[in-house]
Amino acid sequence: MTICMIGTGYVGLCSGVGFAAKGHRVTCVGRKKAKIDLINKGVPPIYEAGLEELLKRLVADRSFSATDDLAAAMQDAEATFIAVGTPSGEDGRIDLAEIETTSRQIGAVLKGLDYHVIVVKSTVVPGTSEKVIQLIEASSGKKAGRDFGVCMNPEFLREGKALDDFLRPDRIVIGELDKRSGDVLAGLYAGFNAPILRTSLRTAEMIKYASNSLLATKISFSNEIGNLCKKLGIDTYEVMKGVGLDHRISPKFLEPGVGFGGSCFPKDVSALKSLAEDSGCDARLLTSVLDVNKRQRLEIVRLLESKMGSVKGRTVALLGLAFKAGTDDIREAPALDIIRALQEKGARVQAYDPQAAENVRAVFPDVTYAKNVRDALAGADACLILTEWDEFRALGAKDFYGVKVVIEGRRVLSHVPGTEGVCW
Repeated sequence: MTICMIGTGYVGLCSGVGFAAKGHRVTCVGRKKAKIDLINKGVPPIYEAGLEELLKRLVADRSFSATDDLAAAMQDAEATFIAVGTPSGEDGRIDLAEIETTSRQIGAVLKGLDYHVIVVKSTVVPGTSEKVIQLIEASSGKKAGRDFGVCMNPEFLREGKALDDFLRPDRIVIGELDKRSGDVLAGLYAGFNAPILRTSLRTAEMIKYASNSLLATKISFSNEIGNLCKKLGIDTYEVMKGVGLDHRISPKFLEPGVGFGGSCFPKDVSALKSLAEDSGCDARLLTSVLDVNKRQRLEIVRLLESKMGSVKGRTVALLGLAFKAGTDDIREAPALDIIRALQEKGARVQAYDPQAAENVRAVFPDVTYAKNVRDALAGADACLILTEWDEFRALGAKDFYGVKVVIEGRRVLSHVPGTEGVCW
């Protein structure tokens, strides 16, 4: 099948590359020429494990390309995916401006096309796909369900493992306006070995929010238990290991630390909370999940001060800046709040991350950015480990010689005697 994928960001690029790897012809549509040129040279504008190697191969065999010409990309396609950004506003509500603009642009192109399926891939609150239909109908003069199809197909990609998640998904959710629309999308996924759940548009939209909110809840729960275990002298990782062995719970997302970040969990929980409140529901649990997470990221700074007293004038090394290993994404990364807190307290910060340093430099240009772990630790009074990169797991006690206090925000030094974490 020939596909048009609108969006060259994390979701659009990884999904487009994934479809091309499955034998489909994909054109990604973006706005920035510099980014498009990079992609057409086989160079991804984001870091994602395995993406560059696969992209180079697919560009070379002409099964994947990028353009800024939406009309040309849609002309030969059977389906067009909307994978544009849906950021949170200051009030936590989802910003649909890009979705709305894209829908109108699609409608203008759709005027001259035969039956075509529009698929919403972006994460959107329930009811958004119906709004997309209205905007496309208004700008195309065509009728949804008759002249064009509409589906909602949420993504469940973990940054750092996005390609594997796309190619080997747990499930494929197809929200459909009508059976014909859903049949086209189901045919696109025919080569995937995963159960397909076909639902209404609103149900598919809610499945994504409910899934991410539940995972975020597990993390905040683990952190609350972890803080209590810390006070009681209990190893919370041992506790969560025992909890996770229950097949009804599973061990995933039960790892205490400095809280969750990234492009999905904070934004999605906030959007679902706002939607609930706007609908007259009391979102008490979702509110608590966000509050716990906000407090948790500064718990490591409080622990540091309890060990050292004032950090004013002290040099603190940070190992890890991305919100998780395997990505250069710093959106809502705990490291950002931690850097800010340390600087407000008068500490000098020197940091290292194998992928995300340049992204953080744009936010905090006055931080010292090291080229490697050794340089980051040189002359440091304390070290905070904030991201679980494998190279940090390989560190030993000798690597921290001269560093008075080492505190983990992610448990990577369990093999080193006497190590201490924010929750253990």
